[in-house]
Amino acid sequence: MEEKQWNILTLSEQPERIEAAAAWFHEKWNIPQQVYRESMEQSKECPKKIPQWYIAVGQDGRILGGLGVIENDFHKRQDLRPNICAVYVEKAWRGQGMARALLAYACTALAEMGEKEVFLLTDHVGFYEVCGWEFWCMAEELNGGRARVYRKALK
Repeated sequence: MEEKQWNILTLSEQPERIEAAAAWFHEKWNIPQQVYRESMEQSKECPKKIPQWYIAVGQDGRILGGLGVIENDFHKRQDLRPNICAVYVEKAWRGQGMARALLAYACTALAEMGEKEVFLLTDHVGFYEVCGWEFWCMAEELNGGRARVYRKALK
């Protein structure tokens, strides 16, 4: 059996990685690094509450993928919470199950926190459905645009 080339880490349990993770997410999504850092620091203070951040790291310690769980991902539907956000996998690592594994890891953690459902906003069609998510609605984003909202029931 082939050894997995990456592992998923919970940033609230690995606070020494927060600065590198905040820089990595900023590079991918162009949201200020300080916004990520503050959310990640908050997760460290309350490791069994939202927000939470998860990264997939290679054997050399480099971040290869990641996602966050926050209350609201810049949309006007406050009732649709919590939200998975900032899902990203480096191009060289796509198609190897990393995004699915990150999503499953986050969903398991949310279920353990007592959450019954989780949402995410995306413009991707197809991927999340294959991963067991259902299209829920369209939501107005804070910037005035509209985004597809997906929902997943948690066990």
